[in-house]
Amino acid sequence: MRTELRDIVHYSLTLGNDSVNMNGLIDREISLRYTGRIFCVSCSKQTKKSFGQGFCYNCFANSPENAECIIRPELCEAHMGGGRDPEWEKNHHFHPHYVYLALSNEVKVGVTRHTQVPTRWIDQGASKAIVIAEVPYRQLAGLIEMELKNHVTDKTNWQRMLKNEVAIDIELTAKKKEILEKLPEHLVKYAVAENHVYEINYPVLTYPEKIVSQNFDKSPEIKGLLKGIKGQYLIFDGGVVLNLRNASGYEVELCYE
Repeated sequence: MRTELRDIVHYSLTLGNDSVNMNGLIDREISLRYTGRIFCVSCSKQTKKSFGQGFCYNCFANSPENAECIIRPELCEAHMGGGRDPEWEKNHHFHPHYVYLALSNEVKVGVTRHTQVPTRWIDQGASKAIVIAEVPYRQLAGLIEMELKNHVTDKTNWQRMLKNEVAIDIELTAKKKEILEKLPEHLVKYAVAENHVYEINYPVLTYPEKIVSQNFDKSPEIKGLLKGIKGQYLIFDGGVVLNLRNASGYEVELCYE
């Protein structure tokens, strides 16, 4: 789903050549039916199985979009002209990156390209976020993240996020100041002085007390009353949730009343 930060996050779902306003479907009965076909998000070829959120096996193993430095930015070689595809790395990773703190049930540290703000935080279901450092290329952001992971997590607890369990007692500007003091001198010089806190509100009528995760491999048709959207999850009545990011590449038909 594509996102736009407004007073309430706006979601649109691309299906073929159509774009569906998902906010307009909240509190309505909807059905998503998997046709049985999967197309690689990288090469567009049909594949029997999806690997790593929408790749065919060949692209999963060889595409720069699925290289190890996507998950572990400290391993990125873009600044040295390296990587699976040096030209792709140059165009995507040899650019400014941010290190940030995001708040959900606790504070987490993360890395994203400057062009992915605030999309990255919305996709993770963060309630608030703040930029703590800006660096000229991805590997440096990864090194800062590695240092800070000794003090805060780099993971989001997706179940607690979907229940809207937010650590409201944590003040991000104070946490930023505290955590920057943990960085060595050669990295703290990339700290950002500006302290704007992004606040993110999601279109959710009712948060579930218990999570029932579904996917198209187990249930070819997922339907129910849409109660909200948070991160890349659709939230249905009864606590049923569907992670649409994990369904990338799946051919799906959407019906609604």
